[in-house]
Amino acid sequence: MKPRISIIPILYCFILLFGSCQSDENEDGLALFNADSLKAHIKVLASDEFQGRRPFTEGEVKTVAYMEESFKKLGLKPGNGNSYLQEVPLVEITANADPKMQIEAKTGTLELNKTEDFVVNTQRTDSIISLEKEELVFAGYGIVAPEYNWNDYADLDVKGKVVLVLVNDPGFATGDSMLFKGKTMTYYGRWTYKYEEAARQGAKACLIIHNTAAASYPFSVVQSSWGSSNLFLDTRGSETYHCALQGWVSADATKKLFDAAEIDMANIEKASKPGFKAIPMDLQLSLNVAVTAKYDVSKNIIAQIPGTTRPDEYIIYVAHWDHLGVGKPDAKGDSIYNGAIDNASGTAALIEMARVFKTQKEQPERTIVFLSVTAEEQGLLGSDYYAQNPIFPLEKTVAVLNMDVVSQLEKSNDINISGAGQNDLEDYVSEVAKTQGRYIAPETSPEAGHYFRSDHFSFAKVGVPALNSAGGTDIKDKGKAYGQKQFESYNENQYHRQADNYDATWKFEGGIQDMQMLYLIGNKLAHEVTWPGWKEGSEFKALRK
Repeated sequence: MKPRISIIPILYCFILLFGSCQSDENEDGLALFNADSLKAHIKVLASDEFQGRRPFTEGEVKTVAYMEESFKKLGLKPGNGNSYLQEVPLVEITANADPKMQIEAKTGTLELNKTEDFVVNTQRTDSIISLEKEELVFAGYGIVAPEYNWNDYADLDVKGKVVLVLVNDPGFATGDSMLFKGKTMTYYGRWTYKYEEAARQGAKACLIIHNTAAASYPFSVVQSSWGSSNLFLDTRGSETYHCALQGWVSADATKKLFDAAEIDMANIEKASKPGFKAIPMDLQLSLNVAVTAKYDVSKNIIAQIPGTTRPDEYIIYVAHWDHLGVGKPDAKGDSIYNGAIDNASGTAALIEMARVFKTQKEQPERTIVFLSVTAEEQGLLGSDYYAQNPIFPLEKTVAVLNMDVVSQLEKSNDINISGAGQNDLEDYVSEVAKTQGRYIAPETSPEAGHYFRSDHFSFAKVGVPALNSAGGTDIKDKGKAYGQKQFESYNENQYHRQADNYDATWKFEGGIQDMQMLYLIGNKLAHEVTWPGWKEGSEFKALRK
């Protein structure tokens, strides 16, 4: 048998040659962005050879080496002293739950099936976690929000109990623009918040009721993302309390629980009304989970172009390099989650952005940082770790521009901003969009809470103005219906599935358009002395102060 020959060196040489041959006549850099160069990087990063780019695997080793070599060949300086790498201590926790969850009710015993009806994981490293006839309480949305005069845990003691809560927030369910932010999800609607609040309340476990519209993705995405193994930051030595178990239950399983408790499902709707009171369900839940923990170190990759006059002020471009790795085969026998769009596209865009900046005759006055982070798919872990352990001072970080999923479609007439109304970077988008003949459209799915779902949010949480924009859906010459159909098709058929594979027919005209926009924003920031801030009403404004 002939030895297997890696495609990486061959393709990599082509990519570097292609990039180096581009004309630098257009000093604003726009002409240097090229779909073929972008696609060449994606083809490598999303190849089977990279095994889905999951941290702690050979896929990580290959990805980190590829990114580091790319930055070196472009002539970028290391971002962490003499190194391009920042170690990110993580723990991989494998939670192997019993095949069935036992629910005891007055009318008898109900059994829920693992994966089909529920998924769970844990941030604890006990060898065995046991829930033994624990009381189940329906706590509405599981929200404590004084500024909205909302407290689902009012007069409720859930210590040692299991709370069952709804995903999203009351504004989504009612559509009332005066309730929270209406259809636009607040952080209170994000699943991560639900577990954080349940832990603050002392709950033993927290289960979120899945709803496709409210979550913005089907239960199958939860099933694939919440396998038996999940990553968390290594917090050994911390006294932070975590629920023993956290997880999701399907809509069908939820109905079974309410029926067993003889509670009207209409109470789910009542939970969206002010004054709702939590409901003890008179159900006892039992489940055993065997736990193993593996401590290891993943990597963020960091490169920089030092500023010429204000090198101690920083603009960060960020994209996550990781995906879901290898799982169970799908109907076609494909077991690799290649993550071509999510997020080999953003990772490739980061390399391309660095190439364009480095090629310019007039180098930036402020330092440009290119940050490729790990474990986004596991809960924004790499960016969270950087934000807690910054290489460059946060108070000197001017802005963060995120690239998570690059549009493979044709050019668009519009542009989307996640979490509109947050900070002044949106004004930069508006200005550049006009020069491109584009308009800012209302967020495609404000109920999805995209502002809380990608790496820019780790920086927003520590007060750094951060932008997450997305390619538009009003496609030139094809219209909004076409663009929306493509958006929905990706969510339904490729997102977090094995089918997110590289496709040579992708145009990336829209992606190049968006990258040019982010380049112009970063270039403007790099040559001005002003600092973007947070808008009035943003929950992050006080953090920057």
